[in-house]
Amino acid sequence: MTAISLNLYLSKVSNCWNNGDGEDLATLLSFRDNHVTNPKLQIPDPEAQVERILDPPLDEMVAAHLRGCWARDRGDSLEAYKCQSMVVTSFAKLLGSQRDDNWLLPVMYDVCLDLRLFAVSADKQKREAGKGKPGETLEKASEGIMACFRVCAADARAAEDVTKRWGMLNLVNQLFKIYFKVNKMHLCKPLIRAVESSALKDRFSKSQLVTYKYYVGRKYMFDNDLKEAEEYLRYSFEHCHRESLGNKRLILIYLIPVKMLLGQMPKQSLLQKYDLQQFSGVMEAVKEGNLCDLNEALEKNEKTFIKWGIFLILEKLKIITYRNLFKKVSLLMQSHQISVEAFTTALKMMKVDDVDNDETSCILANLIYQGRIKGYLSYQHNKLVVSKQNAFPPLSAT
Repeated sequence: MTAISLNLYLSKVSNCWNNGDGEDLATLLSFRDNHVTNPKLQIPDPEAQVERILDPPLDEMVAAHLRGCWARDRGDSLEAYKCQSMVVTSFAKLLGSQRDDNWLLPVMYDVCLDLRLFAVSADKQKREAGKGKPGETLEKASEGIMACFRVCAADARAAEDVTKRWGMLNLVNQLFKIYFKVNKMHLCKPLIRAVESSALKDRFSKSQLVTYKYYVGRKYMFDNDLKEAEEYLRYSFEHCHRESLGNKRLILIYLIPVKMLLGQMPKQSLLQKYDLQQFSGVMEAVKEGNLCDLNEALEKNEKTFIKWGIFLILEKLKIITYRNLFKKVSLLMQSHQISVEAFTTALKMMKVDDVDNDETSCILANLIYQGRIKGYLSYQHNKLVVSKQNAFPPLSAT
């Protein structure tokens, strides 16, 4: 957009409103459009001029946007966030007033996205100034987005082609990004219920579904619901655009640990294609039942795995590594009755510190409970008695 005057800009906004043109109105209120760099639209106190042309609450929203342009130009992210918060608050009123229309959804997508991005910048600004708590502005921003979500979710009576429910998933994904960032993942549960109970749940755009499945899959992973996590993350990976290698790599960071915990090891070619060789040593150690190598691989990439938020998840692979190590012991002993001492010796060879037969028995009991070993412990004889058939079931079947 060229450097148009304020009156021409307001006239364009008014025309979009009167004509129900959501796409163009979204552009006029988006911080990704060139008009925000126009000095004529960077106004600290635009209320009087805006009120002469636009009616409430549209005037409040546009005035706050123009002041936000002024604050953004000054590099004041906190003030820009406050202005955008007013934009979203006013917009929620507008959205609710359009009872039988959803043409404002494109505007909602843009103003809520800008609110989240300004909140991230505002938190950074406060952190650099030594003020506030980490993520507090971002968490506050979720309230405005949630207000819009409630309007969309409550629009049950409108016809399907004009229902605001089509906007639900976009907002859910925005809220997911906030809740994961501020570590409030428990707040995702009611949002997941709202989407899963919606008649539109499989009919949202593919890009929105890919994002939604990615976050829900991560949520299930942290809840240790591995089969659900694998289903959602696999959908996200398989339906992510083939050229979006960065996004596919991001999905794999969580899908690979889930699959390994389910006994499905990734191929080296996959790790190489997506530059995820950090998993290579972990994978080989688990397959070989080599606890020593597993600990070394985790320690070597500890900072990366912590940054990705999966270090504790990967540590759970130790139980599978125990299983694979004990299977080797069982094959070497060539008996279905094996002394616990033999497994303890194997653990000591793997540099497991201060292990004794009691601790080994606990590990064996856990493996039996999880179905990773078919057998039972004879405490009287201090032996593991394994099934003569399929004593160590395939990992993918447990």
